[in-house]
Amino acid sequence: MAENTTTPTEQPPAAPAAAAPAAVAGDAAAPEGEAGPSKKALKKLQKEKEKAEAKAKRAAEHAANQAAAQAAAGNTEDLAKDNYGDATPQTKVDAERVNLRSVDDSLIGKPVKLRAWIQNSRMQGAKMAFVELREERDWAIQGVVAANPEGKPVSKQMVKWIGTVNIESFVLVEGTIQKPLEPVKSVRVSNYELHITKLYVVARGPEVLGMGLAVANRPVANFDDAAEEAEDPAVKEAREAVEAAAIDGAAIPSASMNTHLSNIAMHKRAPVQQAIADVRVAVRKLFAEYLDNQGFNQFEPPCLIGAASEGGSNVFGMPYFDKQAFLAQSPQFYKQMEIAGGRKRVYCIGPVFRAENSNTPRHMTEFTGLDLEMEIEESYHEVMLMLENVLLYIFRGIATRCAEQIALIRTIYPSEEFLLPEPGQEVRLTFAAGQALLRAEGPEEYRNVSDDEDMSTAQEKALGALIRAKYKTDFYILDKFPEGARPFYAIEDPENPKVTNAFDFFMRGQEVLSGGQRIHDPTTLEARIRKKDVDPASPGIREYVDVFRSAGCPPHGGGGIGLDRVVAWYLNLPSVHLASYYPRTPKRLTP
Repeated sequence: MAENTTTPTEQPPAAPAAAAPAAVAGDAAAPEGEAGPSKKALKKLQKEKEKAEAKAKRAAEHAANQAAAQAAAGNTEDLAKDNYGDATPQTKVDAERVNLRSVDDSLIGKPVKLRAWIQNSRMQGAKMAFVELREERDWAIQGVVAANPEGKPVSKQMVKWIGTVNIESFVLVEGTIQKPLEPVKSVRVSNYELHITKLYVVARGPEVLGMGLAVANRPVANFDDAAEEAEDPAVKEAREAVEAAAIDGAAIPSASMNTHLSNIAMHKRAPVQQAIADVRVAVRKLFAEYLDNQGFNQFEPPCLIGAASEGGSNVFGMPYFDKQAFLAQSPQFYKQMEIAGGRKRVYCIGPVFRAENSNTPRHMTEFTGLDLEMEIEESYHEVMLMLENVLLYIFRGIATRCAEQIALIRTIYPSEEFLLPEPGQEVRLTFAAGQALLRAEGPEEYRNVSDDEDMSTAQEKALGALIRAKYKTDFYILDKFPEGARPFYAIEDPENPKVTNAFDFFMRGQEVLSGGQRIHDPTTLEARIRKKDVDPASPGIREYVDVFRSAGCPPHGGGGIGLDRVVAWYLNLPSVHLASYYPRTPKRLTP
């Protein structure tokens, strides 16, 4: 086909008006070879041209007005209809997937994909909305959605729809990273914003939240399960501090622990709770990491046992086919069985159950234990120092690995830095020395405390305050506990049978670990069991003693650490319940 040939479906271009004088009525064509059109003809052509242009302009304005009227009436076609709505299995976004923590200048102007929760939104007129998008923890960015004049990729209908999506809906978003005119103070990713081009709702939030994120991220002001501790001055002071913090932020109310747990999803979405959970995971990992490097072997004790083996009544019983079973209140006996079975060093991490009707900020009916047991070569202090070293390793590890989380937690639950002793200056006192310090420098009510009776919680906290002031540490050990304060498997000091080779570890004046040397000789063990008014032939006890009769077992010792308490007391939280994923108390069995 020739280059300038017009196809049947095309129209030839219109000739310019000034180039067609012969088409003007009343004006004869100029004869061939003579001059062009007259001035009169040109003037008339110019007027006709201006008239046509004015008519075309009025037609365009009319069409625009009609389109605007139709849009206002909701009858216009939504050119962005495929760029928003409820997600389906076929919904795909092809942009690069990014995490908000990695957003930097290299992404400016690039299309990216984000999966996040809508944590806040506001309309800015009819053509623009601002949407805060939170990915995890407190990583959030401001999204901007603005209607384009041509109606795509963003239309007014799309802006309006996005502005009405329920808070805490989970969405799939496409947009381009841009620099805002000034930092956005309300979100963590403050130096960037996301210009949204697509948004799909993956899971819609409710019309009304039982507890909003802002409330969930406030300090818990009331721990209903801790009512029995109301008279404890230290607990009362901690609770009042939290309530005062809640009053300081009066624009955002606080909620009780019951409200938090009844709205578990929002409780766990709160950045402060995720930060606490991060610290908890780090403590657990550091415990295993240190012991793995010290030649320990991990094992898994059972939770179901056939007898209340420690002889107490504070166990949970349950039917087990045609028998009675119990939830283990300690992995103690099984750790010892591992040593008797030829392992020199063992540890385990798992749930521990206590059927104690203790409604305090320190107690739960189920908690996680960090337990170890090891062979003793020369002295039980080998065990004590191993436990001390693992806790110091944990404390120093979370201070560096979780510095960001700890700083965030302290904005909600203010606390002083956890003080540690300088290497070589660790504080290890005998129980009697601790009591002597209380008598000499403690409050008046402790002037006559006895070396033969166990400490009360109030005594422990008073001693912790004295040791912090005197030794500049929040972590210390009390050794040589009185015989009457220790169970039957704790060995008595051969030089002073009034005390045992047993110890407790403390953080901020609160106990987090009990341990010591165990009796490995069956004859001595049986005699001490009788001394504690327990029948050596009773179910569970008989099988335990038989382990040491069945084969020679080396001297050994160990200890059990309460993971929840380590986290709570390091962060100085007002309740150990905040350190648990799903706290179990005498009054709480859900969620």
